[in-house]
Amino acid sequence: MSTTRMSPVRRLRPVAVALAVLALTVAAAGCSSTGGKRAEEARAKASAAGGSAVTTPRWKVAMVTHAGAGDAFWDTVRKGAEQAAAKDNITFLYSNDAQTQNQVQLVQAAIDQKVDGLLVTLAKGDAMADVLGKAKAAGIPVITINSGQEFSARFGALTHIGQDESTAGQAAGGELAARGRKNVLCVIHEQGNVGQEQRCSGAQGRAGGAFQVLYVDGVNMPDARAAISAKLQADPAIDTVLTLSGPMAATGLQAIQDARRPVELDTFDLGTQVVSGLKAGTVGFAVDQQPYLQGYEGVDLLWLYRSNLDMLGGGKPVATGPQILTKENADALAEYVARGTR
Repeated sequence: MSTTRMSPVRRLRPVAVALAVLALTVAAAGCSSTGGKRAEEARAKASAAGGSAVTTPRWKVAMVTHAGAGDAFWDTVRKGAEQAAAKDNITFLYSNDAQTQNQVQLVQAAIDQKVDGLLVTLAKGDAMADVLGKAKAAGIPVITINSGQEFSARFGALTHIGQDESTAGQAAGGELAARGRKNVLCVIHEQGNVGQEQRCSGAQGRAGGAFQVLYVDGVNMPDARAAISAKLQADPAIDTVLTLSGPMAATGLQAIQDARRPVELDTFDLGTQVVSGLKAGTVGFAVDQQPYLQGYEGVDLLWLYRSNLDMLGGGKPVATGPQILTKENADALAEYVARGTR
């Protein structure tokens, strides 16, 4: 995938186009040949008043993720899902647990509630096979989001929404090469997470030069900070730290300060500190997978499937990334990050 730098307007255009297409899809669903404008105005008024924008039955959709507590990335995914649910007259249920077995139990609880649709992440995919088989047996349509694209179709999901992590890693590697980075330290903060392994592996395949992987405990940020700093002090040849999340990027920046030497920090995913770092030049680039879009599209595609048996992409994965963002995008991004949609 090309990583050619673009202007802020041009780079952000795919998001605007995707959201515009979704909006037009919903608009078309309720417009008649004689009253389309009036119907659209009525939906807009209902939405502004806190009502739904459609007249389909009030279905119930559950999202179960592998997120830990207090993760801004997943807050953004959830916000997208909640806003699509409000538009689509859907009761939205969200639950999460970083422990895989607990996530399995949460999926089972959603099945027991007889939800009308299920969104689930597959960070450690094989463990989810049996419970998703139960969802399929119960006739519950499933869409996977964010992680586990390689498991999605095998487990009976309608489609997968997210970014291909190997492709995202390759995009990062291409950008590292273009920036002349010679010795990269890729920090994996959740051992066993297939997507994180794919990101580092993809980056290594394209970056050129020396490439190392460091495993840290993403739940214990002080220990992670110390481990990164110790590695930088032990190996003065490292000129770049590549982190795999917004929170870990902030920890990486602290570790670089502790090491007291010039090292570039690049990362996957956004966040307030990442955008501030892009603006200040302390972060070189970020690979964005547009989490808001994953939540929004997930709910909206389940609604389209239930209401009209539609499915984008013919069952093939729906890509929300990767998108390379740099300093030139920081001012435009700040507004959207502040409102929790990027």
